[in-house]
Amino acid sequence: MKLNFLKYEGAGNDFILIDNRNKSFSLINDTASIKKLCDRHFGIGADGLMVLQMKNGFDFEMLYFNADGKEGSMCGNGGRCIVAFANKLGLIKKETNFLAVDGPHYATISENGNLVSLQMIDVHEIQTEGDAFVLNTGSPHYVLEVENLASKDVYTDGKSIRYNETYKAKGVNVNFVEDFGNHYFVRTYERGVENETFACGTGVTAVSMAMAKKKGLTGSIKNSIRVPGGNLNVNFNYDGNTFNNVFLEGPATFVFEGSISL
Repeated sequence: MKLNFLKYEGAGNDFILIDNRNKSFSLINDTASIKKLCDRHFGIGADGLMVLQMKNGFDFEMLYFNADGKEGSMCGNGGRCIVAFANKLGLIKKETNFLAVDGPHYATISENGNLVSLQMIDVHEIQTEGDAFVLNTGSPHYVLEVENLASKDVYTDGKSIRYNETYKAKGVNVNFVEDFGNHYFVRTYERGVENETFACGTGVTAVSMAMAKKKGLTGSIKNSIRVPGGNLNVNFNYDGNTFNNVFLEGPATFVFEGSISL
């Protein structure tokens, strides 16, 4: 079997994109093959794989698989990249409404096709666990503010939280954040990838909300986020109870295209 693909990245969070409008992609339930495709030594290499297919009532549907080959929850940077992919395919122009695992999403794309603003789900609940915050922004996230984040062992510390007694069954994405005043610096250990990634879209969204709650901020809030792979923006409204009109904005860049024999 020969598989055609395109590779995209959003602030270093990289993905394999598959056009499945003709329903020729037969690997949706083949965890081993998807895992191999995402492997950086034996496959194409990526944090995840996305399948674009048609869906009545929407411009397209997004199916997302983690690097471990298993179907994942919502991926924010992946969502932005599949919007750029749909634009490249000619499916959409400046805006789109598509369906993902956590429901409908609206997005806009810049004229040059490289900047995507993606509307995320509303969030109604944030829990606390000691000094950390736990919330779901389409994927479950654990947020902890720390100091000296640049030197932190995110892999070891993140893995220990992801696999502790509370989270090991279903997993959680672990985000460490340092507040620099005019921006937040965020590093994330992602479940499904089981390693630190260069960026996590649902993660920086969760961090922005958690820090707003921690600081007692309300109203229209705009955050600049620095991640190892670049910069992202998160904007939302918060009334003290619900986060709505949530948008994740950043680059969605085409890297290369090719084919691989399976």
